[in-house]
Amino acid sequence: MAFGVFIHRADSIYDDSPAEQYQFPKPYLSRALPLVGGWVLYYEPTSITRTRGYFAAAQVRDIVPDPTARDMYLALIEPGTYLDFATPVPFAAASGPVETGLLNEAGRISGRAQSAVRPVSAADFNRIIGLGLAEEAPLLPRRDDASPAAGLQEEAAAYLAEPLERPRVEQLTSRLLRDRVFRRVVLRAYDSRCAVTGLKLINGGGRAEVEAAHIRRVEANGPDILANGLALSGTAHWMFDRGLISVADDFAILVSRQVNDQDSVRAMLNRDGRIRVPERRVERPHPQFLRWHRENCFKG
Repeated sequence: MAFGVFIHRADSIYDDSPAEQYQFPKPYLSRALPLVGGWVLYYEPTSITRTRGYFAAAQVRDIVPDPTARDMYLALIEPGTYLDFATPVPFAAASGPVETGLLNEAGRISGRAQSAVRPVSAADFNRIIGLGLAEEAPLLPRRDDASPAAGLQEEAAAYLAEPLERPRVEQLTSRLLRDRVFRRVVLRAYDSRCAVTGLKLINGGGRAEVEAAHIRRVEANGPDILANGLALSGTAHWMFDRGLISVADDFAILVSRQVNDQDSVRAMLNRDGRIRVPERRVERPHPQFLRWHRENCFKG
């Protein structure tokens, strides 16, 4: 099994949807093909403001020519495998890059760091996964002396034949772990505050009472990604799941005509009638998931 890294920017010019597909030009094809059936880490360059570093992992199902663009290819992601990290992992720790395979014989960062598609050793993959999924990952200082970009150099690079620790892959596909990580990712983005009511309640043990709701349900192939999540209080979550409230593409809160106490429900909502969303656009609910909820759950 091979492991790799895909460099991805939120403002990418490529036709990327990390949970579904990753677009890349032909010069990277020989690097990408060995990744079919393997796992990749998604990485955001240090040149990006508020970079997430290594921010997710996914399994590659297939590599196919892009039917819409000449000399472009798509890495298709196995459905249900993409997972945002609970704690994004910075490019470098105090001792150097966490992806140690980027160091050359002189101990310096090599030109491979410029490759948008590159192999990664099993040891580095496991290390980064461990940091990204840790309950309390250590704070690692960022270093900006390397800003990997989507270059097109096709240098020779051998895949390191190191055995993958099986528990790491099992972790990535565990429903229990995915639910726990999804909750942490969503609550962090929403500052543990209900998107619908604005309430931020913390119990005596320091645990937020707000819940992480999938917009498109897991049972309906809804992915465990932040763009498919909302932080909701227990009551708001109950109403959302039962289609008594929904959200428009402009984030206006919709209330079903079937709600028997309209005044009380509307009194609970944010005064402007819109959900609170994360500052970063890439972290906000995606229209495709909101549309699915309106069409399949909302009792308008």
